[in-house]
Amino acid sequence: MMHNIARIGVVGSNGRMGRQLIKSIIQTPGVILGAVIVNSCPWLIGRDAGELVNHSVLGIPITDNLDKVINNFDILIDFTSPQGTLTYLSFCKTHYKSMVIGTTGLNDLEIILIKNASQEIPIVCSSNFSIGATLTLKVVEKIAKVMGECADIEIIETHHRKKVDSPSGTALTMGKAIAKVMKWDFNQRAVYPRDRVTGPRLEKTIGFTSIRCGNIVGEHKALFADTDEHIEISHKALDRSVFAKGAITAALWLRTKKTGFFNMIDVLELQDI
Repeated sequence: MMHNIARIGVVGSNGRMGRQLIKSIIQTPGVILGAVIVNSCPWLIGRDAGELVNHSVLGIPITDNLDKVINNFDILIDFTSPQGTLTYLSFCKTHYKSMVIGTTGLNDLEIILIKNASQEIPIVCSSNFSIGATLTLKVVEKIAKVMGECADIEIIETHHRKKVDSPSGTALTMGKAIAKVMKWDFNQRAVYPRDRVTGPRLEKTIGFTSIRCGNIVGEHKALFADTDEHIEISHKALDRSVFAKGAITAALWLRTKKTGFFNMIDVLELQDI
């Protein structure tokens, strides 16, 4: 692996996040766009990757076959689907390629498979690659530590109408972080969706509300409500470029790693904050 330059492959390149990754990579010093991979888009195969982002010719032909570009990248960035992620994970493990995984909707078994693979290759896997969202998560943990026993806790997230998973991965990460701080069993404390629950609120639960509308990139709010005061911590992503920048930061950080399972808190070295 080249340690001065990060050679990056992007899968799911015809999607919104894939296109944004391509734009951000070609604008970022210290990284090279090595491969552009699509799935189920025969009309794109062989065309120049620049066409995906209205850019001049990049000299990188679009492909649907990772084997054809195996020598063109060292790190694969994947914001696709759980099924796609497992396919790319198998390839990367076999060929010792690092991975940055931003796929959401992964179940517990799929996370275990990713963690097992990280014993052989380095992986950064996070539900949100925004630096601001990662900092928000740390603040939420601190508030939970102080107010978790006495406050009602709600997590509200809003995304575009085409988002498939609900609640969002970021919302679930927030809830699990709170449960960990409180030493709660998350599966026993989580209540979702809130609008289907009748009767008085149960104490020491974490409620989730998901909103899907328009083209909203991503908004998350954690609400801690006591009887005489409440705290709201929120984060809004205004453009997908924040996720792409975070993923590229993670890819650069991975260059010196041989194996391991990491997240954005590791990348930003926020463990002790």
